[in-house]
Amino acid sequence: MQVFYATQFVLPLPPGHRFPMAKYQLLRDRLAAERPEIRLQQAEPASDGELALAHSPAYIKAISDGSISPQAMREIGFPWSEAMADRARRSVGATIAACRAALRDGVAANIAGGTHHACADKGGGFCVFNDAAVAARLLQAEWGRSRARPLQVAVIDLDVHQGNGTARIFRADPTVFTLSMHGQKNFPFRKEASDLDVDLPDGCRDDEYLQALEQALAELERRFEPALVVYLAGADPHEGDRLGRLKLSWDGLEARDRRVFDWAFQRRIPLAFAMAGGYGVRIEDTVQVQLNTFRVAAQYWQRWQNQPR
Repeated sequence: MQVFYATQFVLPLPPGHRFPMAKYQLLRDRLAAERPEIRLQQAEPASDGELALAHSPAYIKAISDGSISPQAMREIGFPWSEAMADRARRSVGATIAACRAALRDGVAANIAGGTHHACADKGGGFCVFNDAAVAARLLQAEWGRSRARPLQVAVIDLDVHQGNGTARIFRADPTVFTLSMHGQKNFPFRKEASDLDVDLPDGCRDDEYLQALEQALAELERRFEPALVVYLAGADPHEGDRLGRLKLSWDGLEARDRRVFDWAFQRRIPLAFAMAGGYGVRIEDTVQVQLNTFRVAAQYWQRWQNQPR
């Protein structure tokens, strides 16, 4: 299974910054040590032209050359640096590569990504560029060169925070279906309208969550026929997350992942996934949630390989 990363590009964050940058390298190290069926590959940066499929040229330039305002960077939550700009491009590049690989192999992944708060002309909530939006638009452009019908893409966003940026970018696009299951009272406090929003109460536990997910997938299938799924497999619904406010157990999160992968596999829909948020009180818990997602993903990747071509 092909997995793309940009962990060598580490943001120079000030002491005490609450973003857990170390989780990406920790996850990559454990994947390399524990999952021999995974092929780790360094991501290439997304180009200006690729980013412009979902972002304004002025915003891309401001991020690239550092002319972005301090206020805009405060909304993103990171200090500007060349490393920050480069890493943001490579995070998008990793999801692009994962989507291409998924269309070939059934399942592929980005170790980071899931930057769903980024809008066309601004970032927010630790999100600079919207990797799922850029990847969806680029894969649609590549797909359209040889096929009459456009590539229908479903973004299944199970990060605990609403995918407001993705919803805004695709709000008038009938070829992309945005599904977001998130904490009703959590960030962002001003939500955008996804194609399907599922608001969850604080303290939501496994049974309630999984029932809501089942209903959401049924509604997605009723309204849309995707040929590619981009899955944001956030670790932050876990009960040990500092920012999540939900109460999913280890087993509940594994059941969530297994249901999404199984839904896509049963319908023969290729699936690329990104890790999105995770802010565990113990960073090891966040990494373990994500590692569990990769374990489930690898099982479904193997099932894809066993299918007749």
